[in-house]
Amino acid sequence: MLIDWTSTFDGFLDRLEAEGGARLDILLSLLEVLTNLDGVPEEESATLKRVRLGRRYPLWRVAHPFVPGVAMRLIVWFAPSGDVVVTATAFDKAGVGDVWYASAVTTANAVIDEWKRVNDK
Repeated sequence: MLIDWTSTFDGFLDRLEAEGGARLDILLSLLEVLTNLDGVPEEESATLKRVRLGRRYPLWRVAHPFVPGVAMRLIVWFAPSGDVVVTATAFDKAGVGDVWYASAVTTANAVIDEWKRVNDK
């Protein structure tokens, strides 16, 4: 699976690369999960789950097993072609909880709209 992302996500990744440590390692492992997919998931798992708040676009969250003090999440959208996944937003929700998902959906919708403007022919 080809992963695409915006400059906003790229900035987030750059900050984690400068920081190093567990959050970066986890984020890279989440991206690897996406790279290894053959297409849109057919069912949910502990790692890949539909975002119920995502009504405008079918959004998925990518999560990792429990790590104390770290709760990295990716919110992604699979392009209709089935061979590209757009990483719409990422966050370490440790200490914030699930309230983050509402703003993540709003952000993801805007990112996907922009991606579609640029990439849809």
